[in-house]
Amino acid sequence: MITIDGSYGEGGGQILRTAVALSAVTGKSVEVTNIRANRPNPGIKPQHYTSIKIIKELCNASIEGLEIGSNRIVFRPGKLKGGRYRFDVGTAGSIVLVYQACLLAAVQTTQPITLHLKGGTDVKWSPSWDYFEFVFLPLLRKMGVQVDAKLLHRGYYPKGGGEAEISIKSIENLRSIRLDKTLDCRKVEGIIHIANLPEHIATRMKHAALKVFINKNIESNIQIVRDSSLSPGTGITLWTKCDGIHLGKTGLGERGVSAEEIGRRTAEGLIEELYLHATVDINLFDQLIPYMALAKDESICFVKEISKHAETCIWLVSHFLDKKFEIEKKDEIYKVRALSG
Repeated sequence: MITIDGSYGEGGGQILRTAVALSAVTGKSVEVTNIRANRPNPGIKPQHYTSIKIIKELCNASIEGLEIGSNRIVFRPGKLKGGRYRFDVGTAGSIVLVYQACLLAAVQTTQPITLHLKGGTDVKWSPSWDYFEFVFLPLLRKMGVQVDAKLLHRGYYPKGGGEAEISIKSIENLRSIRLDKTLDCRKVEGIIHIANLPEHIATRMKHAALKVFINKNIESNIQIVRDSSLSPGTGITLWTKCDGIHLGKTGLGERGVSAEEIGRRTAEGLIEELYLHATVDINLFDQLIPYMALAKDESICFVKEISKHAETCIWLVSHFLDKKFEIEKKDEIYKVRALSG
């Protein structure tokens, strides 16, 4: 039994979701204590509950302590099984975070799995749906993960109601990645989504982002996508379109912040990582760590910063897998290598 202190490092829901997913994929039982102990409202929240419940169903696990507010669980995985699953987070909790946990748990499935989820698709403190679809999933496909994703409806805070579906096919082998070539990438794509708000908000956001790219001589193609939703909302996701470079940046609409400001700072945030010649962005690296550890051979990437989330995830992965992460700072960028222990 592996015991994980859920208050270690970053101390958020990431530890809980990733620990349970790693338990499922490695077949090693885990106890997670002090769940979100340092948060204002500690314990398991609805989106964490949904992630664990789905993973429990996926691998026929037995579990102790799975309830809202619980500060300790014991997860004993069984054998992974295929099939179709439908779940509702019940709030505007991020379905993207749920999908990421479930994908990791099912990364070595031998049977097709389809997951239909309802909840928030574009909410604070989590990747946007477009980041998930156009930044995270393409890199997983390069590693051999066969997954298709389909967005049905957007869901914003506070009512949620968004819906999406992913299908995971049988995975024979998880390949390593070598993103160690620094390129001068000057192609960017993006999506601005908007629901139940005036069209000019999205247009102003787009023009602000385009202005930034034009001034830096970067080719950009940004689409505006209008949807309907239970709550009004808008946001922008931008990403690179160069082979071997996986950078993305997300901005979410918020009261008191102009559309121009959101578009401008999202574009500038992406350019900052581009100019440092990172090959994965800060947030993507956090999400990539378990896959680098699971892949048989050595993986390499360049990242602008080693975040608290990343440090925590590397610590967590070391409890389950015999992979060593070697981190070397070169000028203003970090070179990361995942090596067999």
